[in-house]
Amino acid sequence: MLRQLIGPDNMIEFPNHSRSYDRTRRAVRFWGHDSAIEASFFINENALKRIQPDIGCDEPGFLRAFDSNRDLICAAAAKMYVRGSRGSYDLVAANF
Repeated sequence: MLRQLIGPDNMIEFPNHSRSYDRTRRAVRFWGHDSAIEASFFINENALKRIQPDIGCDEPGFLRAFDSNRDLICAAAAKMYVRGSRGSYDLVAANF
């Protein structure tokens, strides 16, 4: 299903399901791959609250919200991605 959300011509994929909460950035970090190139993505707490307003406002709550909405988040990340542009991308509430 995620492939359909991103589209067949998109360059980035999200095969790695690992993610972590970054307390300093107040965001969940996840990774995308464009061939051998890895890009880091961060979705901040406000974006997660917009996607899922009833989340617990703590690390486990943010990670659960990410996991429950992974396809939507990865589709938004794919739209933001530009090959060779930069090493990391920040998703904010306005992206949703």
